[in-house]
Amino acid sequence: MKTLPSPFPSLRRRRLETLQVNLGYRCNQSCSHCHVDAGPWRTEMMEPDQVKLIAQVLQHCHLKTLDLTGGAPELHPQFREIVREARAQGVAVIDRCNLTILMEPGQETLAEFLADSGVRIVASLPCYEQDRVDRQRGRGVFERSLDALKRLNQLGYGMPGSPLELDLVYNPSGPSLPPPQQSLQAQYREQLMKSHGISFHQLLTIANMPIKRFARDLEVSGELEGYQTLLREAHRPANLDEVMCRTLISVSWTGALHDCDFNQQLGCAAGAEPAVLADLLTVQGGLEDQPIAVADHCFGCTAGQGSSCGGSLS
Repeated sequence: MKTLPSPFPSLRRRRLETLQVNLGYRCNQSCSHCHVDAGPWRTEMMEPDQVKLIAQVLQHCHLKTLDLTGGAPELHPQFREIVREARAQGVAVIDRCNLTILMEPGQETLAEFLADSGVRIVASLPCYEQDRVDRQRGRGVFERSLDALKRLNQLGYGMPGSPLELDLVYNPSGPSLPPPQQSLQAQYREQLMKSHGISFHQLLTIANMPIKRFARDLEVSGELEGYQTLLREAHRPANLDEVMCRTLISVSWTGALHDCDFNQQLGCAAGAEPAVLADLLTVQGGLEDQPIAVADHCFGCTAGQGSSCGGSLS
């Protein structure tokens, strides 16, 4: 019988490079795999006093990247202000975009703003087939996503040689590991171009974490324990060197700090001080060698090819 790793190996942070900020849980969609339970009914949003700290922290900590997520981060009333301030410092900005937000009333100029600001778009598209996307994300989402992608292509996003980066994100529809990223990327590229004339840069494969909405669905169907076992059995120690928490810190809409977005949703505080966003203005250096809080769900990042906000790890 195979010996399972237990508990998850300890980790320590390298120099901090990325500030990932969850601007709130309001979203125009309510996807079945969403690990933050986002939806149109959610009202949580980062307050202005926390928002103003973002640019200060980026400068004080000499960070390279601001990674904006939600919910739909674009629904935060200060989203564009946050982007402008970060780009003025030369900080790269990632927008975790669900695509359909670009087609919502009141967001008619959003795509142009992102292009003019040079924002990298990381966009959810769990499949290139309509039935599966609509089943996972809601009726009509596939067609609206295609319309958004075509609009982004018109602006230069995802086109060969363009500096406007457009990456797509694949999540499995159930309790399984993603297939190899490169082969699936080739399938996406062929199908989206042949059927819809759509171009993109990279496909990122991300495993579904057994937490929040997805975990509840698995528990109801009796598949939660089996999926957790799958993740543990597929653990690859080599992936530990590349997990995102080594160079990233996650900020909740309240300003609390966590070692990753998944820990944030589980209420698992960062493994060491500082505890809130404002504290980052008092630290010296880049938080090197600080312990990272880990638990069993972390096997979701090290299983198989590995999984992070940047796709597979190996």
